[in-house]
Amino acid sequence: MSTSLRSGQVAEAAGVNIQTLRHYERRGLLAEPERTHGGHRLYGEEAVTALRVIKAAQRLGFTLAEVAELLEAGRHRHGRPVAGLQDRAAAKLAEVDAKIADLTTIRTTLAAAVDVGCHDLANCASSDCCPLPFTDLADNDRASVTQALSGRSCAEPGDPSSAAAVGVPR
Repeated sequence: MSTSLRSGQVAEAAGVNIQTLRHYERRGLLAEPERTHGGHRLYGEEAVTALRVIKAAQRLGFTLAEVAELLEAGRHRHGRPVAGLQDRAAAKLAEVDAKIADLTTIRTTLAAAVDVGCHDLANCASSDCCPLPFTDLADNDRASVTQALSGRSCAEPGDPSSAAAVGVPR
């Protein structure tokens, strides 16, 4: 081992705390370090690199279990490319794309709720102009209530909390 680093030094260099370092060690993500005669852990600089790789993979959306599998596959590649990384990265990319699509739908719906002046969930749910995605059952209830409230808009003109009163464009 070229450089021996204590736990605190490794943790600081990698930007993690000591408990994280030990947790990763217990989970097998880091190799068991050498120990001094006094029992202190001594790590090589490769531990700092491994910690940075683990944290980067987590930021990319991989779970610790997935990171462990990727690291294990990498240990057994013997100089060959690890096909698992490509497959898992492609799967993670598909997950991210699905989340982005879901968030875009949520954003669009919320923007529409702001634009039509929804300020009361119960009133909005009973209105034809409500953009919030209630279930089909709620849609059936909304139709009967809408007949009783015909002529009302989502934001009543005299209501000071309406979108028109606070300058939200429709």
